Amino acid sequence: MLDEYPGENYDRAWRELVFPRDYRNPTPRSRYHMVVIGAGPAGLVTAIAAAGLGARVALVERQAMGGDCLNVGCIPSKSLLEFTRRNPGCPADEAFAWLRQVRAEVARHDSVDRYRRHGVDVFLGSAHFLDHESVAVDELRLRARRFVIATGARAAMPPIPGLSSCNPLTNESIFDLAEPPRRLAILGAGPIGCEMAQAMARLGVDVHLFELADRVLPGESASAGGVLGPALESDGVTLHLGSLVSDVTVGDDGPVLHADGISVAAGQALVAAGRHANVEGLQLHKAGVELHDRLIVVDKKLRTTNRRIYAAGDVCSRHQFTHNADAHARIVVQNALFAPTATTSSLVVPRCTYTDPEVAQVGQTHEELDLAGTAYDSYRVEFADLDRGKAAGDRHGFVEVMTQNGRDRILGGTIVGEDAGEQIAGLCLAMNNGLGLGKLGRTMLPYPTRGEYMKHLADAYNRTRLTPIAKALMNFWLRYAAR
Repeated sequence: MLDEYPGENYDRAWRELVFPRDYRNPTPRSRYHMVVIGAGPAGLVTAIAAAGLGARVALVERQAMGGDCLNVGCIPSKSLLEFTRRNPGCPADEAFAWLRQVRAEVARHDSVDRYRRHGVDVFLGSAHFLDHESVAVDELRLRARRFVIATGARAAMPPIPGLSSCNPLTNESIFDLAEPPRRLAILGAGPIGCEMAQAMARLGVDVHLFELADRVLPGESASAGGVLGPALESDGVTLHLGSLVSDVTVGDDGPVLHADGISVAAGQALVAAGRHANVEGLQLHKAGVELHDRLIVVDKKLRTTNRRIYAAGDVCSRHQFTHNADAHARIVVQNALFAPTATTSSLVVPRCTYTDPEVAQVGQTHEELDLAGTAYDSYRVEFADLDRGKAAGDRHGFVEVMTQNGRDRILGGTIVGEDAGEQIAGLCLAMNNGLGLGKLGRTMLPYPTRGEYMKHLADAYNRTRLTPIAKALMNFWLRYAAR
């Protein structure tokens, strides 16, 4: 059978893994230890970990095992970005075939069959609560001691007149394209918007990126956005910053965006302007589960307003990342099945935008600390000043770390540059274990590497400890020792 579009054979394999066409739901057990609603990262880790400990577990998924991360998020987007980075000027069909191949390969780990083999009863269909102790999946009724809501989130549609009528793309539909459009308008210059803008521009698409703020990545450090913005422009992205899209009309060739006195005709529009939790249809009111600001309300133990029901991942958190969902799952398994001693209080949640250059952040940014009125010290290293940076021709990347004023306690760090998502690991480890720059400086690192930024930051911090009195005492001792 010939493919109708690039990588269609991989798509067929992927769909059979995550939502088999002929699958028949099992007969429910009389009562489960845990019913997990949603098979994204939070739900998958919760279900397989609980089953591995011997619990009777049911997992319900209405759309596709793996959730956004596997199907329409991390895996396809990063595969596309990496392919365009490694293969400049590559044909679009090769890039799209690659992302579909990678997605199909990764899907084996999240497949229905794998979870059944690990003892999880997998139910495909939509779930809703019947009462405090049971949910319905189609005509089936599942009873349990504990429930976990892990239904994730989806792209939000801004209330812009005419936008919905032009059938805009979101992260849920852009990877279904047989080929990219000739011109693409993207609303929102957050991580998704910037990543897709760069990838599409490198495939030859005329990309226009609209952002209400005056810089790209408005949620990150201003200095990070100051580096990424010109990088996007050098790849051919047209930036419309500080630009309010007032309305969208439909022209002969697709949507036309009107903003601040200009009109941009685009073959298609992509919405990347925030996300909403997936709670519709769950009938949470029947289970006594409350919402606030469109998220499920949870305490530090991830219990909802019904103590028998937990929530994990994007459906209850502002930190909508796969790694945060994974951490939530581990907390939920402990608290739902055993003594409820695990909390989210000590979680240090990093994030990364996988553009070129990458932008990674952990803890608080300069702007967040300033807004909170927190006194801090700042230390910065330019990758261009490192020997590895000189050898590699690094020109614009940097590492910046903020510590508590007068103390060696790391409050946050920003890294912009090649493999920033890998480089941030050292700062994450330090913050999770209460290590300051002084202790990081004791670590021997291979030379020359970009990771040597830790030694340079430690040297900068140690120089601040050399007070005039300490310096005078050292000078006195050295003069004495020289006799």
